[in-house]
Amino acid sequence: MKLKDLGRFGIISLLSYTSMVVFSPLAYPGYNWLSMAVSDLSAVGAPSAALAERLNALFGPCAVVSVMAVCVGAAGCRSKLLKAGIGCFAGMEWVTTVGYKMFPWVQGADAASFQNAMHLAVTVLVVLLSIVSLVLIAVGARREPIPSLSNWAIVCFAAMMIGAIGTGAAPKTVFGLFERFSTFSVVVFNAILGIYLMKGAFECE
Repeated sequence: MKLKDLGRFGIISLLSYTSMVVFSPLAYPGYNWLSMAVSDLSAVGAPSAALAERLNALFGPCAVVSVMAVCVGAAGCRSKLLKAGIGCFAGMEWVTTVGYKMFPWVQGADAASFQNAMHLAVTVLVVLLSIVSLVLIAVGARREPIPSLSNWAIVCFAAMMIGAIGTGAAPKTVFGLFERFSTFSVVVFNAILGIYLMKGAFECE
């Protein structure tokens, strides 16, 4: 298997996450995707936790494999901003994969409880790393040039901002809708990076 073939794992990661978001509510009576968070599906004590765990099993490992392959593939690129952005994005994927496994949300527990507080801290770190990485990639990809990748980074950054603003400002009845803008923005972008790796876009020497 060639390095660029590892980009396929980014697509598998997206499919795994999407199947969890779409099908896990079937095991959660009363779940309302418009107002409830994705993390509620896999929360400790949630009726859908077991199903969500199975459906999402490939999300983290495949995301990490894909983005680390992208890091290697982009090592020869001239733009330091692009390489730094991809490195930040890889760090975000590691924090996501490890952090949420260590500190899953506990249903019914207070947000100030240790585990839920750590879950929120992981979320803040993931968001910060995502923002920094998308901005760096958007600028760095223009200098390589890979303008279409820059455009995708801008689109995903905009989706993340819509999600962040919406979850804070919109009524709680649509919290889940806006949260999905944020979560899917990075999952989709990881798959996009994998596709660009498969197409040889990072062969910048």
